[in-house]
Amino acid sequence: MTIHGYVRVSSIDQNGDRQYRALCKAEVPAENIYIDKQSGKDFLRPVYRALVERLVPGDVLFVTSIDRLGRNYIEIQEQWRILTKEAGVDIVVLDMLLLDTRRDKDLMGTFIADLVLQILSFVAQNERENIRRRQAEGIDAAKERGVRFGRPLMDMPEDFPGLVTRWQGKQMTLDDLLEACAMSKSTLYRRLRELGMLEGYYKGDCREG
Repeated sequence: MTIHGYVRVSSIDQNGDRQYRALCKAEVPAENIYIDKQSGKDFLRPVYRALVERLVPGDVLFVTSIDRLGRNYIEIQEQWRILTKEAGVDIVVLDMLLLDTRRDKDLMGTFIADLVLQILSFVAQNERENIRRRQAEGIDAAKERGVRFGRPLMDMPEDFPGLVTRWQGKQMTLDDLLEACAMSKSTLYRRLRELGMLEGYYKGDCREG
């Protein structure tokens, strides 16, 4: 029997130290703790998949809470079934002692564990959906306040129309125009499209300067 631990945080800038220390305190060997820095929306996580491939019947998998395993209601239950029923692995959820498949393996114990799992996995998915809703509401509110999202627009020189006119009249090359505007060629053409100034500028030799 080998004891394993699994840590998941949602992004690379989050820290899994709290989960790691909790697993170590539960006597999970440090070398057997796997850490994913990825969303819990599904189980297509590289570190988690590598962990599953190493599990053999009789092994024990520790997680600090059910939402560290995942946040999709249906997939959590399916993954739990695969690990415990098909792979023969026990699972211990540290913050919910009822979710410890090493104990109470009789019919009543299994029923209680399954019931608790359904409730907690539902809560995990519901919280994920609430987070997404709050994020969407926050973005909408910010847009109403005039906050712009995406890459910031590059400032254009005040005499941009005049520079473009000089370029169109072949009084300056495209390279000179790009240097004067501090833009790449693709950015220049995008700005021309946004300002409705693109028509005619691809004609003749203007395209190459």
